[in-house]
Order: sequence, then structure tokens, then C-alpha cells
Amino acid sequence: MKILIINGPNLNLLGKREKSIYGNKDFNSYFRFLQETYSEVELEYFQSNIEGEIINKIHDTGFSFEGLIINAGAYTHTSVAIRDAIAAITSPVIEVHISNTLSREEFRHKSIIGPVCQGCIMGFGLNSYNLGIESIIIGD
Repeated sequence: MKILIINGPNLNLLGKREKSIYGNKDFNSYFRFLQETYSEVELEYFQSNIEGEIINKIHDTGFSFEGLIINAGAYTHTSVAIRDAIAAITSPVIEVHISNTLSREEFRHKSIIGPVCQGCIMGFGLNSYNLGIESIIIGD
């Protein structure tokens, strides 16, 4: 089983930015933990601050992986193009967020990508990614 985790803009700064919201752990360390925890799964990780690179990665993996987990960051609320890329692929996609976006600023309350994802997990810190992986492993 192959699962790809995609992180969008500014998530490369985890552990450094807004620690009260995002915590103090960097994602590369957390990804190693995920690989150890889910050793039976081939996990891959991709991060980009560039919308087109995220779209290309969705296109490249969205027909061959058993699932994609995406934290599109601010693109969650703005990117019709990422939404369309998700809608075009056959792999299930789980939207995740570290924080509970519904308890934050009003502009974060609407997800453009959510309606074309299998589900959304938010507000559990980095454990949101674990829950995303579990949902793909268990299936629907």
C-alpha cells in the first residue's frame, strides 16, 4: 500500500512558526515517526509552497497510490485548481489540518477542496495525519 502526504504552503516551517497553533515539532521528524509507526505502508512525503507543483504531484500519484493525504494550507480556502486536480484522480484523498480551522479566522472556515475529498480531519495536531493514514488503511 502506497500513501502520499502532501503539505502546502508554509508547512515547511512547522516547529518554527506560530507554535501555539502548530506545535514545536518539525514535519520531517514527525514523518520519520509515521514511517516507523506504519512500517507496513509505503509512505511518501511532498511539500511545496507552489500551487502548480502540488497539482503536478496530485496528477503524478493520484491514479497509482492507494490514498493521498493533503494539508493544502491556505490553498484549502483559495485553490480551485487543486480542487479540480483532486476531483480528476481516482485515489481517495483525505483533507487534514493540524488546527481546527473552524475555530480560527472566518476566512479559514470554508474549504474549497473539502467537497471533492473523501473526508476531512482537523484539530488533532499532527495526529490528524495518523488519523488520515488510518482512514485510508481501513478503507470505506
